[in-house]
Amino acid sequence: MLIRLFLFFALIPIIELYLLIKVGTIIGGFNTILIVILTGVAGAWLARREGINTMLKVRQNLQQGIVPAEEMMDAMLIFIAGLGLITPGLITDLFGLILLWPVTRNKFKRFLRKKFDAMQSKGDINITRLR
Repeated sequence: MLIRLFLFFALIPIIELYLLIKVGTIIGGFNTILIVILTGVAGAWLARREGINTMLKVRQNLQQGIVPAEEMMDAMLIFIAGLGLITPGLITDLFGLILLWPVTRNKFKRFLRKKFDAMQSKGDINITRLR
């Protein structure tokens, strides 16, 4: 766990800085900054749109008496994508945009669901304790 945290909080920013410097030397500093800003603006617009659609689905399911589990997973992934987009960098922006696109987000949800089911079958997660 400590290694994963180190990778997340130390290695990713170092890679982001290296990539920004490399891209900046190729296309120029202004263009690099412009790309980071444009991906942030496009991501914010897309996150807002996807978030509103998801909340409408949550409301609709709640009115029908259906537990909106899938929509809550979507909301969590959209939130994580938004965090990636407000973090300056090209890799985090790309990750955020990938999570915002419904096709790739659904594939990521399936992956998470399989991981969760595997953890539950191993006994790492006990749903009765969560209630």
